[in-house]
Amino acid sequence: MKKISLIISLLLVFCFQEISAQVKKWTLEDCINYAVTNNIGLQRQRLLTQSTEADLLASRMNLLPNLNAGSQFYLANGRSIDQTNAIVFNKNMTNTLGIFSNIVLFSGFTEINTIAANKFMLKAGLESEKITRNTLIADIIGQYYQVLYNRGLEDASKMQLDLSEKQLFRITKMVETGKEALAKQYEIQSQVSADKLSYTIAHNTASQAITTLKQMLQLEPGSEFDILIPDLANMLITDNSFSSDSVYKLAAQNLPRLREIEYELTASKKQIAAAMGNLSPKLTMNGQITSYYYDVLNAPDGITQNSYSKQINGNLNKQAMLTLNIPIFNNFSNHRIIKQAKIKRNDTQLKLELEKNNLYTDVENACLNYNRGKDEYAAASANYYYNTQSFNAVEKKFESGLVDVTEYSVAKTTLFKAETEEIRTKLQLLIRKLTIQFYSTGEYTNLLNQH
Repeated sequence: MKKISLIISLLLVFCFQEISAQVKKWTLEDCINYAVTNNIGLQRQRLLTQSTEADLLASRMNLLPNLNAGSQFYLANGRSIDQTNAIVFNKNMTNTLGIFSNIVLFSGFTEINTIAANKFMLKAGLESEKITRNTLIADIIGQYYQVLYNRGLEDASKMQLDLSEKQLFRITKMVETGKEALAKQYEIQSQVSADKLSYTIAHNTASQAITTLKQMLQLEPGSEFDILIPDLANMLITDNSFSSDSVYKLAAQNLPRLREIEYELTASKKQIAAAMGNLSPKLTMNGQITSYYYDVLNAPDGITQNSYSKQINGNLNKQAMLTLNIPIFNNFSNHRIIKQAKIKRNDTQLKLELEKNNLYTDVENACLNYNRGKDEYAAASANYYYNTQSFNAVEKKFESGLVDVTEYSVAKTTLFKAETEEIRTKLQLLIRKLTIQFYSTGEYTNLLNQH
């Protein structure tokens, strides 16, 4: 029975180790979801948005009246004035209490315009958060496809190595039977050695690409990471065509990079209105309720003093007042604020025009690159197909002894270059198409599953 328990325990341990050894394969969607949730830069951007929300709340609260209470305690010895306004020379104690409140009734709509400005700044902050998010997603997608490309090169290099090793095995057997010269075996061995070097370089490059993607995701140190490699051969390339003007119109409406600046421009106009409000008269209502308690310490016999509650109730004083403040001269501080607000508005207008120009340039280049990429991919695909046919023919001739090792190696190298170029142009075209679709929608969501 003990032996059976020991065997079961060993099997459980072995199975657990096998399961633990399996590394989760991350899809592109997994990478993006993890990055959007955990990226530190994006989290910091969200904190900036929360700070803008706090500024908006504070500006709204400025419309409400304030309410404060206070108390003061005095201890006097010598000449002083008692509660009857008589001059006395006794040691005495005074305790004052008060509740104070004020509210701004009119200030040139400064508070209203400040609220409006902060509201648009919050909207700009939300768009800025989207920009940071989309930039992060674009970087993840670019590196993900870089991994696919490097893995494709690695597979192609492995295929070349397998072909060389297959030929080496065949030639070795023929040398052993005296059907081929030993020199031919040495030539094939040299080719195998070169292909092993190419495969090693391709493998290391793919490993570095995986490491870079892992670093971009900001995974915990020591975390195992690998991606799920899709079937590159089944990635469909559709024959789309895009117009720069049409894509730009959609991008101008949908992309957060323009909306952010537009909201900032609207906010700057509201800030000018708020600054100009400081030139108008300011009407404030103030109210207060105060009272005090007076006590003569070590009072002579025969002098009676009212209790604390009676004095507080008896000395109660209520006041309400209106204050009108008319700005006449304040060292031109208000004019400086207005001028700075106008400069900021003008700068934001120029920033918007510049961003529109940059956006159109980006869209135009993306459309041109996609159209060029289609032609490059079509040529690379045809070149790979014909080189495959050519290599198959050369391989048969080589096995029949009709061509030498040099010609065979040239054909194999040409095939390898054609295959890697076909992979490069295909992945590049997919990235360019995804970029244009992003310009058209402003989001990468629901676009990823199409590739």
